Amino acid sequence: MYKLRSPILDLTVKLVLLLFLALFLSLLPGGLSRNTSTLRPPTVHIGAIFSHDSTIGRVAKVAVDAAVRDVNADPSVLKGTKLFVEMLDSSCNNFIGVAQALQFMETDVVAIIGPQSSSIAHVISHVANDLQVPILSFAATDPTLASLQYPFFVRTTQSDLFQMAAVAEIVDYYQWNQVTAVFIDDDHGRNGITSLGDKLAEKRHTISYKAALKPGATTNDIMNLLVKVALMASRIIVLHVNPDIGVKVFSTAKYLGMMSNGYVWIATDWLSSLLDSLAPLDSTTMETMQGVIVLRQHTADTKLKKDLISRWSQLPKNDRIENFMLNSYGLYAYDTVWLVSHALDAFFNDGGTISFSNDSNLHDAEGGKLHLEAMTVFDGGKILLKKIHNVNFDGVTGKVQFDSERNLINPSYDILNIVGNGWRTIGHWTNNSGLSIVSPEKIYTKIANLSTANQQLYNVIWPGETITKPRGWVFPNNGRELRIGVPNRVSFQQFISVSPQSNTIKGYCIDVFTASINLLPYPVPYRFIPFGDGRENPSYAKLAQMVASGELDVVVGDMTIVTNRTKIVDFTQPYTESGLVMVTPVKRQNSDAWAFLQPFTVEMWCITGLSLLVIGVVVWILEHRINDEFRGPPKKQIVTIFWFSFSTLFFAHRENTISTMGRVVLIIWLFVVLIIQSSYTASLTSILTVQHISPPFKGIDSLIASDEPIGFQVGSFAENYLVEELGISRSRLRALGTPKEYVRALDLGPKNGGVAALVDERPYIDLFLSTQCKFTVVGSEFTRSGWGFAFPRDSPLALDLSTAILTLSENGDLQRIHDKWLRASVCISQTSELESDSFQLHSFWGLFLICGMACTLSLVIYFVIMVCEFFRHCPVEESEPGSSRSQYSLQRFFSFIDEKEDAMNRSKRRKMQQESSSLDSIGSHNTLSPNQSSLGFSSITSP
Repeated sequence: MYKLRSPILDLTVKLVLLLFLALFLSLLPGGLSRNTSTLRPPTVHIGAIFSHDSTIGRVAKVAVDAAVRDVNADPSVLKGTKLFVEMLDSSCNNFIGVAQALQFMETDVVAIIGPQSSSIAHVISHVANDLQVPILSFAATDPTLASLQYPFFVRTTQSDLFQMAAVAEIVDYYQWNQVTAVFIDDDHGRNGITSLGDKLAEKRHTISYKAALKPGATTNDIMNLLVKVALMASRIIVLHVNPDIGVKVFSTAKYLGMMSNGYVWIATDWLSSLLDSLAPLDSTTMETMQGVIVLRQHTADTKLKKDLISRWSQLPKNDRIENFMLNSYGLYAYDTVWLVSHALDAFFNDGGTISFSNDSNLHDAEGGKLHLEAMTVFDGGKILLKKIHNVNFDGVTGKVQFDSERNLINPSYDILNIVGNGWRTIGHWTNNSGLSIVSPEKIYTKIANLSTANQQLYNVIWPGETITKPRGWVFPNNGRELRIGVPNRVSFQQFISVSPQSNTIKGYCIDVFTASINLLPYPVPYRFIPFGDGRENPSYAKLAQMVASGELDVVVGDMTIVTNRTKIVDFTQPYTESGLVMVTPVKRQNSDAWAFLQPFTVEMWCITGLSLLVIGVVVWILEHRINDEFRGPPKKQIVTIFWFSFSTLFFAHRENTISTMGRVVLIIWLFVVLIIQSSYTASLTSILTVQHISPPFKGIDSLIASDEPIGFQVGSFAENYLVEELGISRSRLRALGTPKEYVRALDLGPKNGGVAALVDERPYIDLFLSTQCKFTVVGSEFTRSGWGFAFPRDSPLALDLSTAILTLSENGDLQRIHDKWLRASVCISQTSELESDSFQLHSFWGLFLICGMACTLSLVIYFVIMVCEFFRHCPVEESEPGSSRSQYSLQRFFSFIDEKEDAMNRSKRRKMQQESSSLDSIGSHNTLSPNQSSLGFSSITSP
């Protein structure tokens, strides 16, 4: 058994050793290189399609040639594989471009650079999807090419989506509302303008008119189109065309006077590519572009870019025009060749091979001679596409890398202003911070900040050589008059009145509108269209709907600016204030027998009475020992306290105060009494005179809480407000048409088929109450709004008219118009307060606090003085049998302070005390004994 197994075992060991040796050799650097080089083909072919005789194409052809030479000269890129790019000229013909793309599909190319045209890109992208050949375009900027429908389309330049975002940012920066778009009606122009509309809508701006030109439009076509544009309202024109047509547009616009003051022209990057390539243009062409704002794709000032520009003049140019310069599209074309090379290098490093296979679905129809079977599928197309999306290198345009949406990272544009024979940079746009004067390279190193306050551009010299920002809008000179809807009111015709016989419309609102329209710096033709049957006030909500739907251009009248209406129309600045108020009838009430108690609340009366007693007691204590008017039998003293207390209310007290503290307390109290008495008198007067007017409701809250019927004006928004906002049942509401109906409904009252209250807007109520004094406004306005003129959304005329209304307000004309139509007398009852509440205790607590503190402090000082005199002049004696010592001392203290003391006795006692002190100091033997001292004190005090 052993001998049989030995040869097999030896063979197995040898094979394992050979495998390990082969693996080891393959991992060596030299072995790895040799293995890799064997997998790489000697050559790789790429196709290129663009128009060699166009502004972009002639530059791209030179740039692609230079890039191919540079790639093949760099051994670190393809590592021995030679890159070949075959360039075909589509001659600006879409059919030829598509045919050339199909030709490339028969020659086993691994990628196609181009096409330059977005229209061709749409067609051949479908072919690329099936044959899995990546399409890399440096010039097709149509945003829709980035859709998921075209996975094999790779855009190696910036999408027009970002360019249109920059245009929208410029429009928003200068606060223009509408623009006119002039474009070529092909995939490139149409889809770019669609993106512009989307970006403008994000900022609440619109494209007011889309002026489409057919591809290859003649000067006559352009003339006819620009005449229509000149008749439009917007003076902001965005020009998104190709260079050939663009130059004709500016020349025609100059001829029509559309490059003058008031116009704004924003050209997309077609113009910057023309200026960069052929500058300087002849003076005649430059003269037609003065003041134009131009966008240009921003490319970083890299060292590679400077090197390419420096050797551009030495590069071979097989073209009739030899002096054209490098533009941004040429830079992107150069980077596109390098992008494909880096992707192929990564493709080969991962073991990718170039192989093609036939698709059984590709064959000619019976009798066909297209040879579709010659087209092959690139087997490694999906892998190469993935490598393209993962490319990351530094090119002449800066960092070349794709984001998650297959767009080049850090999109940015330069914003140029054409002046003289050149241009000046007024700022940049980036996806990170919007408009800025800081270079995009610095902006993309910071945190994104798209706030409005962060937007900044340098000053622009506009068409007409002015630095004043154009208004961007004029009234359209197309012969159509403004259709102005006017409510045909039945009531309150001081605001608007329509006379069917004379066909005249006048009133406060009409005068305000005509005065405002006359202040505009341009003529505005208009005609009034009455709305309503003349029998009842029309619906103002319906008028707003007619403006929103385009049936009317403006509504002029007493239209209130409310939330529901602002959602569908725009209003001017309010020309008068308004708000809902409640009107009720008033009743005169006779004062009852106890009306004199109403000025104060119960608490106030109680505290005032208690304070009177406290003051009487405090003054009695302070005056009792020294003032004969506060002495006598107990009954007399109690009567004196009460009499003195209450007589101070009328400053009729006859008792004089002698002590200093008593006078201080009395002065403070008399001041409190003065305040209380004045307040009482004023309140009682109000109760007996004004407050006899009493409304049935205190305010809107009490009206809501009741179940009484409520009146409102026909056509007013008050109906919906009461139902939807305040939750009042619609069954409680009564529609009233005229002031006479107001009076009748309020007089009848809720029990007789009338209403308990009327809710209407303040201007109507002021006019109504000027002649109806038996009704009154209760409470304050419970809505705040105003009247304005209604326009369609985003109407520039609304803004201009708002400015005119503010001017009328500032110069006093608005008030003069108001006084002309609405000045009237106001009932006295409307200017008086209907209620005055009783005075509360908290209104006077400060006075009572001061008085209480004075009393307390006086009593404390008084008792301290009495205690000191008691111990000084009344020696301690033995208590009587059966009583404690403290009780005896307390009795003696109260007896002491109850004794009468006048001023003379106090001076005599002070003199005796001084003599006694002098005798004690010389050691006299005649010092009085305690008993004698007591007898002596008794002898000078009255019993």
